[in-house]
Amino acid sequence: MFRSPPTTLPTSRFSVALRAAAVAALALAVPLGMPAAALAQAMPASHPAAATPEPASGAASSGAAGFNARQQALDARSAANEYAYGVAVHNCYSKFFVNACLGRARDKMRAVSGKIHAEQLALNDERRSVRAQQRDEEEALRREREAAEAPQRAATDARNQQAFEDKQRQHALDQAQRNAEAPQHAADQAAYDRKQADFQRKLDEARQNAARDAKERAERAQRFERKQADAQQHKADVEARQKQAAQKAQEKQQQQQQRQQEQQKRLQQEQQSD
Repeated sequence: MFRSPPTTLPTSRFSVALRAAAVAALALAVPLGMPAAALAQAMPASHPAAATPEPASGAASSGAAGFNARQQALDARSAANEYAYGVAVHNCYSKFFVNACLGRARDKMRAVSGKIHAEQLALNDERRSVRAQQRDEEEALRREREAAEAPQRAATDARNQQAFEDKQRQHALDQAQRNAEAPQHAADQAAYDRKQADFQRKLDEARQNAARDAKERAERAQRFERKQADAQQHKADVEARQKQAAQKAQEKQQQQQQRQQEQQKRLQQEQQSD
């Protein structure tokens, strides 16, 4: 059995978002002087926001806050126009002449979009004009401020120039004094250099003398050690010769005693033989 499509959009995140945007469009359009009837025509009759429109309250406020509010209202009207077009397209599929209905819904959406676009262009022009006027006013204020500060700035520049010239003169005086004292400084430097050279010469001589003394002490120590060694060797040689002489004397004495004993034996033998 054939069932005709529903005449209302199904509840979804997209439809809920579009309905919320439509409510915001109506809320913003009322205080900005937008005809509520025009917005109500762009919304479905069953929408709560279209059923109870509030009266307009006057012209848009000026300044950045006013521009922001008007921009939000245009954005909300665009969202509401899209929502209304979506509702109209959905409803067209329940009618007999679907294409004609879709064409009328599209034309209506484009007409509303054209109006919103024209208002967007006008808002952009106003915003640029206000910004240009603000820049002109700021530039005029800047020129006035510079003109008011010109005497003080001139006085400050004069003081700075005077201070610079004083520093330049002082620098020139200091340079002249340094040039005048240059010969004395040169003489003092030469005396200092001579003193340093003399000190260095004495220091070198002291180092050389210390090295020579150390060398002589080392040589004396070596000679003393050689003498000590020679004395020890001489003493050892003497003791060896003395020991050798004592041994020879002892041997000679033993030989003499042996000869005497032999002579006594011969004498005893001769006496016995007689």
